[in-house]
Amino acid sequence: VVGSVVVSTTTISRTYYEVLEISSDATLTDVKKAYRRLAVLHHPDRNIGNEEYATLKFREINEAYTI
Repeated sequence: VVGSVVVSTTTISRTYYEVLEISSDATLTDVKKAYRRLAVLHHPDRNIGNEEYATLKFREINEAYTI
């Protein structure tokens, strides 16, 4: 448990589109916008007190964007 959020170590199989919260027919511009929006939202420096969860989420978002 991190703060008031439960962090699970089990991996849920999700597509990169689901991670970035976009449709599979999204344009490159849509992908960039979604990445930037989520990266700012889940950046560990912006989630004081919940850094561990934010770090995991931020890494997941980065992985989805770099592929």
